[in-house]
Amino acid sequence: MSIGLSRAYRRIVSCASALFLILVLSAVRARTAQAQQSKGGASHLDAVEISGSKKFSSQQIAAAVGLRAGNIITREDLQAAADKLAGLGVFSNVQYHFTTVESGVRAIYDVSDAATVAVTFDNFPWFTDDELNAALKHSVALFDGSAPQGGAILNAMSTTLENLVQSRGVLGTVSHTLINFPLGGQRMQFRVENADITVKTVEFSDPLATNDLAVQQSTSQLIGRPYSRSAIELFEFEQVRPIYLTHAFLHVQFGPPTAQVATTGAQPGLTAVVVTIPITPGPAYKWGGVAWNGNTVIPAPELNALITLRPGEIADGNKIIALWDAARSLYGQRGYLDTKLEPQTEFDEQAGRVAFTVTVTEGPQYRMGNLVLSGLSVDGEKRIRAAWRIPPDAVFNEKIYEDFLDAGVKQAFAGTPVHYEKIGRFLQENSGTNKVDVLLDFQ
Repeated sequence: MSIGLSRAYRRIVSCASALFLILVLSAVRARTAQAQQSKGGASHLDAVEISGSKKFSSQQIAAAVGLRAGNIITREDLQAAADKLAGLGVFSNVQYHFTTVESGVRAIYDVSDAATVAVTFDNFPWFTDDELNAALKHSVALFDGSAPQGGAILNAMSTTLENLVQSRGVLGTVSHTLINFPLGGQRMQFRVENADITVKTVEFSDPLATNDLAVQQSTSQLIGRPYSRSAIELFEFEQVRPIYLTHAFLHVQFGPPTAQVATTGAQPGLTAVVVTIPITPGPAYKWGGVAWNGNTVIPAPELNALITLRPGEIADGNKIIALWDAARSLYGQRGYLDTKLEPQTEFDEQAGRVAFTVTVTEGPQYRMGNLVLSGLSVDGEKRIRAAWRIPPDAVFNEKIYEDFLDAGVKQAFAGTPVHYEKIGRFLQENSGTNKVDVLLDFQ
């Protein structure tokens, strides 16, 4: 009997000890949790979920800001990750929340992709574009070949390119600038600063540009000047492209200009490059006419009278562009300042002809409102008002306005020593009254 009681007693003691140990451990865990909370709430990161991006996976984004399941993190760490995501520039909106689970904390982020632009490398003749893009993809998290208009990722890209350039012994820094592309749109341009790179020669892949005298004369202005791809592209647009349009190569395409370091003839301390401009002319077309839609103020025969091309002639692209400008000017002379022309091109490849259907949105007719002048003396203002040729409430004539700025101002001050370097101009349209105020600031 005493032996049975002893065994029962030992069982009771053992259970009590175990219970006591559990209570102690629970208290220790509670105190540890309280201590962690007092130190910022450090917890085990159970999982990270990032949604909303159509460009990057959740794993890519999490890695870019250093969020990994298994880490010990605090609320401040989660906020810092959100701030870093927002600061990169590749996301326009970042929101997050977290939930507590048995094994720790689950962080959930929601992001929106920011608008991006194409990347261009302005003066990196030591590398191909593929090599530069490969270096960026290797070193810069979340680089996908494009760039946002701002953010920390741009600095990371510049640093990567700067290290790459300096590996070739070039002690230049790399900057980034948002630029307008000649054919429309914007690009993020990366450029090596303080690098002496000059143009030695310019070569074209197509014989028309190679043999055209006007192109060769304009090309000479690039020789010996600092090399810049954007300057070359502007040269293509302003000097070379019009030559191809004149010859009716309406599909002409210019590939990205390339530059190779010249191995001979370079001056000590300078990098001379040979620039190659790839050109694909495409077919030449003949003029097939134009049809006008939506025009009521100016009838089609009057618009057709502006056409200087005849059916069957080569479709001179510059004359086509001039036609649209002349049509807008004709509307502007009758007070229609908001007129829009939308030419739709119709190519007949078999016949080698091009025709156009132009949709005209005429908009309201404007009349002359107020002539607002600034920067003039009392005598100067009297002269300008006396020379102004559009009476109040008369139909506004845009050509008279342009002619006045080109020649009328000079005539108003003829015989006086007064001269203005710059005249700020602005047409302020009032849709409520269909009047337009002319604002001129003489500087």
